[in-house]
Amino acid sequence: MKLTIEGLKDKKAWEEAGVVLPEYDIAKIADNTKKSPKWLHFGVGNIFRIFIGGIADKLISEGVADTGIVCAETFDYEIIDKIYKPYDNLVLAVTLKADGTTDKRVVASLAQAVAADSANEEAWNTLKSIFTNDSLQMISFTITEKGYALKGSDGDYLPFIKHDVCGGPENPKSAMAVVTALLYERYLSGKKPLAVVSMDNCSHNGEKLQNSVTTMAGEWLERGFVDKGFIDYISDESKIAFPWTMIDKITPRPSTDIADGLEQSGIEDMQPVITSKNTYIAPFVNAEGPQYLVVEDKFPNGRPELEKGGVYLTDRDTVNEVERMKVTTCLNPLHTALAVYGCLLGYTSIAKEMQDKELVKLVNGIGPVEGMPVVCDPGIISPDEFVKEVICDRLPNVFMPDTPQRIACDTSQKVGIRYGETIKSYVEKYGSAKELTYIPVAIAGWLRYLLAVDDNGEAFELSPDPMLDELREHVKDIKLGEPESTGDSLKAILENETIFGSNLYEAGIGEKVEDIFKELIAGKGAVRKTLEKYMK
Repeated sequence: MKLTIEGLKDKKAWEEAGVVLPEYDIAKIADNTKKSPKWLHFGVGNIFRIFIGGIADKLISEGVADTGIVCAETFDYEIIDKIYKPYDNLVLAVTLKADGTTDKRVVASLAQAVAADSANEEAWNTLKSIFTNDSLQMISFTITEKGYALKGSDGDYLPFIKHDVCGGPENPKSAMAVVTALLYERYLSGKKPLAVVSMDNCSHNGEKLQNSVTTMAGEWLERGFVDKGFIDYISDESKIAFPWTMIDKITPRPSTDIADGLEQSGIEDMQPVITSKNTYIAPFVNAEGPQYLVVEDKFPNGRPELEKGGVYLTDRDTVNEVERMKVTTCLNPLHTALAVYGCLLGYTSIAKEMQDKELVKLVNGIGPVEGMPVVCDPGIISPDEFVKEVICDRLPNVFMPDTPQRIACDTSQKVGIRYGETIKSYVEKYGSAKELTYIPVAIAGWLRYLLAVDDNGEAFELSPDPMLDELREHVKDIKLGEPESTGDSLKAILENETIFGSNLYEAGIGEKVEDIFKELIAGKGAVRKTLEKYMK
């Protein structure tokens, strides 16, 4: 069987392969979408295809929507050519359950796919036509946090952003310039309202998106590319709204084992591809079952009935509280601890780590024990139930091909939220964070990880991190087996408020982290011994 519109006609073969097919008229949905687009999404990778596409698929299947999503790719146009077009925009969604079974379903809600490339006249005119259509209600994004960045660490505009700032809306290259230029088209066509919705996994995502768009527009105003009315338009939330959201679904890279299994069941051409921009993608998406999307209900031109697709619609404060619960207590801090200790102990599977009694004790200590006393309870989702699902069901799922090496990426950008917020809450509530133990063990583990030497004394490759060179410079003189070589090397990191959100010495745990770190470098096997000591 082929994953194409024509290939789906052999319904019996797909049924025998255990794949659920759409029961709606795929061609009609695509036609409706082209005539009256309501939802356009930027960033057409894995989490979008299985999660956001799955929401739209559910709405169509239940008869509460008659249009799908227009898919626009801002970064890697090969995705359109290699994964969307050859498969008629269909996706084979593979949900990996903890008991080893899978749910397999074809998602057909991705009605149209286009490169968001201003140099491609046909594609660009298509996007402009969509943006000037009265029917368009929302545009959404999964372009990663980096997609919203305009400036580097030096405070200057990134080189490709400088091109867009100086070039105006005629030939934008970056995602933020592309979106701003298309919003300008909507402004010129009658100041039509629209919701501009980031669904990326980052704090205050709507605010980040709004700031980037308004900054780009402001630069264009200064250079005479746009008028003041455009600034007023995108600044008026009754016209252009930037709702905040929280998204949660673990979606690893496509597994070759899954691809092999699908092909063995008779489905052709399932192997993943790696594009020239290093995107790992396949005709299928493998992901866990649990998923959460919480959205601020601010849609000035109406919206799809997202709540019927399992989305939580609420106010901005509640979105912020759900996001804070997840990233500071119930999921992300546990993931980071498993990432760094997994690398040190030679693990290549997050799930396998959850069979390690010391690491299980560590994540229970970070979340339920130390996080819960200061957790932010959003009301709509129970922190206790959420963290229980994470520890008991999600992280131990051996059929989820996720790795500590992937999770360890960009840790310097994460520890301030994942640990720093709980530390600050302890200081506010108790005057000090000195009673914490599990979180200091996690932080010390990250510092030990920076030595790039595992618990057997073997070198390993560190995951990408924008601060890696700077951090490695601080620890360059520290040697495994020589705790005294630590000296004052860690102070510049532990007192850095940019990293942790506060000075850890002033918070009462800087010295404790140093002491644990020295135990972790006492020699080969010291990581395991230290975990055994603190995880009694």
